[in-house]
Amino acid sequence: MAQAGKGKLNYRCPMCFMRDLDIDMFYDKDKSEYYCLRCQYTGDEKDILEKNELIRIKYRSMYERITDFD
Repeated sequence: MAQAGKGKLNYRCPMCFMRDLDIDMFYDKDKSEYYCLRCQYTGDEKDILEKNELIRIKYRSMYERITDFD
């Protein structure tokens, strides 16, 4: 997705990302927080990064080839 004036960086919404939806968050300069238009999640940068890191656990073996099923 292209970044169109959303803030410093593109951040995925943690709640939507848990449901495998790739939704970018928008930045509110007045409140200094990010928000999602789809699920109404709000949070600061630290909170978003922590939750996205927890969600990445399910993708930890994505690049490994699994050949032994014992």
